[in-house]
Amino acid sequence: MKSQQNEGCQVYGYLEVNKVAGNFHFAPGKSFQQHHVHVHDLQPFGMKSFNLTHTVNRLSFGQDYPGIENPLDGVSQVDTAGSMMFQYFVKVVPTVYKKLSGKVINTNQYSATKHQRAIRISGPVTEQGLPGVFVLYDLSPMLVQITETRRSFMHFLTGVCAIIGGVFTGELGHIPCSCTSFLYASHSVQWLV
Repeated sequence: MKSQQNEGCQVYGYLEVNKVAGNFHFAPGKSFQQHHVHVHDLQPFGMKSFNLTHTVNRLSFGQDYPGIENPLDGVSQVDTAGSMMFQYFVKVVPTVYKKLSGKVINTNQYSATKHQRAIRISGPVTEQGLPGVFVLYDLSPMLVQITETRRSFMHFLTGVCAIIGGVFTGELGHIPCSCTSFLYASHSVQWLV
């Protein structure tokens, strides 16, 4: 145990979970159930503090689709006090992405909120909490549907005309008022001839 005292770890993998609220966590000590409560035994560590500095390289809840942004990707947290509890509250939203080709991707996107606090190891840990990294997730009852579409040529042409009209109007706005009225008058005369 002493030879591994200052080692870190790199954890990666996949979890399959039911479509109900739940959590997963990384915490020191041997875990077991006691009176229907999940407990970690920290006795072998001699009540020392734990450095729970971590980086979430990637966390997703399903297959990626174009434009998805996972808010916890690349998040780093530093354990400044020793033996801290880091909690991530995640709201998972079921998502259907429909591509132009007709392919449908059933996946999820999520939002996240972070919270952290220092845990006092001396005394009963159950009163204070457990040092570790906890991800508590809940599923939204709503579904988001994203559909790829292509804009028509007429939509593109209308946008170009709007830009040209805006530039033309903006340029006329910088010309003094008497010149502007002259331009409008000469413009109408040209059409009358």
